[in-house]
Amino acid sequence: MPHRAFQDVTTWVFDLDNTLYPPSADLFGQMERRMEAWITARLGVPLAEAQRMRKVYWAEHGTTLAGLMAEHDIDPWDFLGDVHDIDMSPLDPEPALARSLAALPGRRIVYTNGDAPYARRVLAARGLEGAFHAVYGIEHAGWQPKPTAAAFDAVFAADGLDPTRAAMFEDDPRNLLEPHRRGLRTVHVAPQRGDGAAHVHFHTDDLAGFLSQLLVGMAAGD
Repeated sequence: MPHRAFQDVTTWVFDLDNTLYPPSADLFGQMERRMEAWITARLGVPLAEAQRMRKVYWAEHGTTLAGLMAEHDIDPWDFLGDVHDIDMSPLDPEPALARSLAALPGRRIVYTNGDAPYARRVLAARGLEGAFHAVYGIEHAGWQPKPTAAAFDAVFAADGLDPTRAAMFEDDPRNLLEPHRRGLRTVHVAPQRGDGAAHVHFHTDDLAGFLSQLLVGMAAGD
């Protein structure tokens, strides 16, 4: 039973975007358009080039921001402040998820490639602001993005968590490789399964349901 793998977990790490809310909310669609507009305006390139840069930087650097910082030495707060100025109305509170999160034993944290102020706005819109003990953004990783090893090491050290007694929930399977290497249980949260990579231990398309089942099993202790 899956819950047996989580019996000794004392820290629960959750990604934010497309993990703590469904991809159907499409916040990334808003952010992608704002990224491209920002690149066009600040770097003076055509929209088509901005779109190409965004995709290439995401693939090669982990995030568009990391690519822009490496290649153009941009101010991350200027970029993120603009990109995260989005409409949160597609997000709805999810009381069942809030209850399951609050019932998890131990420490619960959010770790996102966005910044912490943006993460707190998302959590508030989802009714989850009281479910977590800490929120870590890319600024807490020295602007190094997941999936880089240094980013995980920085955030895990800042929180003081024991990787061998922690679990991580993520929508992007590439961001689960380093946690797996450090001993975390890994859960891919997405509508569809990935390619069956060995570093992904579990998959769910229903985070609230997955956590609820874990809690029932852990309480039963069977």
